[in-house]
Amino acid sequence: MTTPLRRTRGIRLALTGALLAGLTLLTTAGPALADDPSASASPAGDEAGPTEAGTTFRTATALKQGRSGTAQASAGDYLYWVFPADAGQRPTVEATVKLPESAARRGTSTWQVDVYDGLRRRQACMYGHQTRKAAADAATVELSCVLRPVRAWSEPWANDPLPGSYYIRLTVVDLPAADLGLPVDVEVKTSIKELGGGHDRGGTLAEPLVPGVSVASAGETDDTSASGAPRTLATGEPEDGWASGWWTDRWLWTVGGGVLAALAAVFGYSLTRGRGRPAHVPPSV
Repeated sequence: MTTPLRRTRGIRLALTGALLAGLTLLTTAGPALADDPSASASPAGDEAGPTEAGTTFRTATALKQGRSGTAQASAGDYLYWVFPADAGQRPTVEATVKLPESAARRGTSTWQVDVYDGLRRRQACMYGHQTRKAAADAATVELSCVLRPVRAWSEPWANDPLPGSYYIRLTVVDLPAADLGLPVDVEVKTSIKELGGGHDRGGTLAEPLVPGVSVASAGETDDTSASGAPRTLATGEPEDGWASGWWTDRWLWTVGGGVLAALAAVFGYSLTRGRGRPAHVPPSV
């Protein structure tokens, strides 16, 4: 016959095993939330990027995530590109400007890269070299901007990055008048880092902030039935599509935390309830 002591030990061993299993679940989900520098999405691949840039927001050249684009322009031009970014991602923009020969230049120049969201709100950079001065004998100037993590939802008054299109604007902000119009070669590159559900704050947008998305959504049924193909937007979207809004790896933490709480409650009860009535004590009538 199994004694109460052995039964209690068996319960404790079972609860200990369950606790270890729950901890394993949480530790395996942890790396997905860590800000690992080596974890980046959308490798560049072999596909060639665009070889031109737009001159306004409306004519911005589309870039895919993780792709680079080049352009030949003149000093003083405003150059525009646009790329998509989704919730839980942290975009990084890098730009390299190849300057003319130093003999053709008259002085130093200052270049700047700005990033705007789908509402054309200028987004601040977490870090990077957004503005840089190039000496008169410099061959190139390199700029970068690391944006804040994109949120799935935000208050109307806030300026948080939201899912949708992001515009890159590159231009020179300080240049001798004699150097205006000199030819320059430009290369821009976008990279995306997946941050996971650790940056989710709840809520979702009805549609991503992409120009024309409301009109496209209104006519989506008619366009699909007429052509037999789903709609595509000029500014593109992430390769995996826009986030559905309900799934996040925070669910793993929520479920794992609930399991651990339940097991801890059972374990605590088993420790405090005692072993029952001693054998030498008669039952009460």
